[in-house]
Amino acid sequence: MAAKSTAKSKSKTAAKKSPPKTAAKSKASASKSSASKSSAKAPAKKSSGRSAAAKTNSGLMKPLQPSRELAQVVGDKPLPRTEAVSKIWTHIKKHNLQNPQNKREILADDKLEPVFGKKKVTMFEMNKLLAGHLK
Repeated sequence: MAAKSTAKSKSKTAAKKSPPKTAAKSKASASKSSASKSSAKAPAKKSSGRSAAAKTNSGLMKPLQPSRELAQVVGDKPLPRTEAVSKIWTHIKKHNLQNPQNKREILADDKLEPVFGKKKVTMFEMNKLLAGHLK
């Protein structure tokens, strides 16, 4: 009977110790499941009263009026800076205005020379010079 009582006492102590382990595991799994629930369900966003367009780099997407010189290439309607640069690159590619020896250089034609102010411009200078022609 002594062997039975020690076996029972060992199982009782094991039983006493095992619930905290399972509880710890269940807490960990509960926190994982709550984390997965929270990631699956996005929290409600507060509306700041601004439109979706205003939230996405409104400075880049703001329509700007091109100068007379730049309007010869991109048109006279207000357009975002990104669109103006895109239209300039379309013009450059269409008229083959990149220097064949140095592709970073742009050789200005009759329409682009008034915009750039010189015959050769690097592509990095080009964006800087375009800023003066967009208001």
